[in-house]
Amino acid sequence: MGRRAVLVGGGIGGLAAATGLHRIGWDVTVLERAPRLEDAGAGISLAANGLRALDELGVGEAVREASRGQYSGGTRTPRGGRLTRMDGSALERAVGTPIMGIPRSTLHRLLRESLPADSLVNGCEAVEVEQTGPGTVQVSCTTGVLTADLVVAADGVGSALRSRLFPEHPGPVYSGSTVLRAITEHAVDLRTDFELTWGRGAEFGHIAFLDGRAEWHAVLNQPAGTRFADPLAELRRRFGTWHDPIPALLDATRPEGVLHHDVNELRTPLPSYTAGRIALLGDAAHAMTPNLGQGACQALEDAVTLAAALDAEPTVDAALTRYDVERRPRSQAVARAARQAGRMGQQLSHPLAVTLRNTAMRLTPSRVATRMILRHHAWTPPALN
Repeated sequence: MGRRAVLVGGGIGGLAAATGLHRIGWDVTVLERAPRLEDAGAGISLAANGLRALDELGVGEAVREASRGQYSGGTRTPRGGRLTRMDGSALERAVGTPIMGIPRSTLHRLLRESLPADSLVNGCEAVEVEQTGPGTVQVSCTTGVLTADLVVAADGVGSALRSRLFPEHPGPVYSGSTVLRAITEHAVDLRTDFELTWGRGAEFGHIAFLDGRAEWHAVLNQPAGTRFADPLAELRRRFGTWHDPIPALLDATRPEGVLHHDVNELRTPLPSYTAGRIALLGDAAHAMTPNLGQGACQALEDAVTLAAALDAEPTVDAALTRYDVERRPRSQAVARAARQAGRMGQQLSHPLAVTLRNTAMRLTPSRVATRMILRHHAWTPPALN
């Protein structure tokens, strides 16, 4: 079996896949077109399935030490009324860990540190990928040409490699929601670790970090491409009267620290996650809405599954077939569930629909809500030797 892989994309999925392949003895090169990783200032929640994947990659302990367990919180109305309560202890008893909150930049750093220093090449864009033989793939990039036994396309929701491999696929579409987010400049007095607040066609949430700072996000139903001259002022106008600590989170944020991105997804599932000796991974394969907090976790599952298949199967081709069979049904099912969660959650705007949803949430027993979460969190990774 060949032992050289080129990974296109230096985000969480690409770095995790490189870590897995390096762990089973492959020579890896990660090509990242940006001089530094985009969204390094945002935060992320990691559920049990993502943390188990990180354990197999050998970085789980370090990630846990840098994370804060999300034990308290839930979902509220703009005036502060409680819709659901999050029981992090119940999740911990069921799957061994609560959800953990960590700055995205910290997770990137820990994954990079698990790789050889020269394996990540920043400022290098893959412009062409071509299978030049039965077991050889050639990657032409802005700094030269690389030859590999395997290429992993982890180049995000707008993946250029995916569009070349599947030219008939419609590609990503706008979900109807746009998201603004930031990490506070300093610690904020928070009573809960994780919280979502649902209004009419709007959501505000926060994740508390180990150092007392917090990541917050605001999701709005808006036409694609909507941007604001002063994003922080616009958020104060929209959310300034919502319950505490929302105004305090905005006040603790530097205007230049606010990120703004439209939420795009692969609404049409791909027919395969592989093409020859090229594997699609993470958002390039199954970009989903963030409503279940599973985007990064699914990319981490991809990374471990791919490495385990390559370690267990006699050929790369057999391993890629196994990877596609194991990952495509689960990740696409999670993507569908995330889309449905958004439609029944943040995206609802009709007053009657919002009232009915809120009533149903208040009446749902916490154990039922916990079981729904466990459908996605209770995943066991394949072992890496």
